[in-house]
Amino acid sequence: MRRIPEAGGWLSCLVCLALAAGWSPDAAGADPPPRTPGVWTDAADPSLPADFQVQGEYVGKNAQGQQVAAQVIALGKGAYQAVLYSGGLPGAGWDGENRSLMSGKGDGPSAVFEPATGDRRYLAGPPDQFSATSKFPPAGHQAYSGSLEDGKLTGQGEDGSRFTMERVVRKSPTLGLAPPEGAVVLFDGKGTDEWTGGRLDEQHGILNTDGHDILTRRKFNNYSMHLEFMLPFRPEARSQGRGNSGFYQVDHYEVQILDSFGLEGKDNECGGIYSKSDPLLNMCLPPLVWQTYDVEFTNAVVDDSGKKLKNAVITLRHNGVLIHDKLEIAGVTGGSRNEPEGTPGPIKLQGHGNPLQYRNVWIVETP
Repeated sequence: MRRIPEAGGWLSCLVCLALAAGWSPDAAGADPPPRTPGVWTDAADPSLPADFQVQGEYVGKNAQGQQVAAQVIALGKGAYQAVLYSGGLPGAGWDGENRSLMSGKGDGPSAVFEPATGDRRYLAGPPDQFSATSKFPPAGHQAYSGSLEDGKLTGQGEDGSRFTMERVVRKSPTLGLAPPEGAVVLFDGKGTDEWTGGRLDEQHGILNTDGHDILTRRKFNNYSMHLEFMLPFRPEARSQGRGNSGFYQVDHYEVQILDSFGLEGKDNECGGIYSKSDPLLNMCLPPLVWQTYDVEFTNAVVDDSGKKLKNAVITLRHNGVLIHDKLEIAGVTGGSRNEPEGTPGPIKLQGHGNPLQYRNVWIVETP
């Protein structure tokens, strides 16, 4: 993964109202559904709150010259939680164990942070009760305080140690990866012929779910596949309300898509095989940044009687980092089609009431 410095419950109701008024999501070039309060889908939207400029990733060094990093999570209305990492960001130097949490409050593009204290629980609604780690305090937690201004996060620990970090925007090394010879191009920004459902944003070359499931017209069995997706910015939402969607292999096995930025990385969070397996590492980037999934999938195998002989197997890279390595998936996940395992099926991009956006989608069938 390369890193570059940065340059300068409502949605479902509104979608239902839009459908009742005659809006249809199954049309290329159709108008988008009505704007939903508290949900943003465009990083250039002038109505984005200042929270969007504060949330994100920060990298720097402490006074001893050691690399440190932080992920600042927007919790709505100027509230934040910063997750501090020793060694660097997840997938880029973090030791995989030690974290510290700071709570922040801001007015505009700046914020002040203090050590996270008190009675906190994982993903609690009130910011003063929110914890980005399932165990609070997390392993290695130290009391840090700091401030953020002009894209720079500075702070110090209770032992007097200091750090300085600057905001960065990481990009997946497979972003924009061109389809190889023989690939089936499922979406290249020019049309939705390969899909049932979905709305084409012709101006930006983006495939939108607008909160509804969309499926490939073709069925697949074994393959490698590339997918680019963008999560909406919903700072006041929590857990599954925060951009929930899914990337279904043969419409049987869900790879979760969710704004899980800065969190633990559980089976129901971004990169997880829903209800089956946690990712090896949470590689979710902040919302409104393009992310990638690169998958190698082998379908389950059954005999003539329908008895399963082998489980489906998946290898998955999230933003270029391996998060599932030849993982056997023991059974289908929720929301899948009713046909037996081991049968070819479509690729499904779950809407689940959230405005997910996709681009550069292609697949290479394998024996």
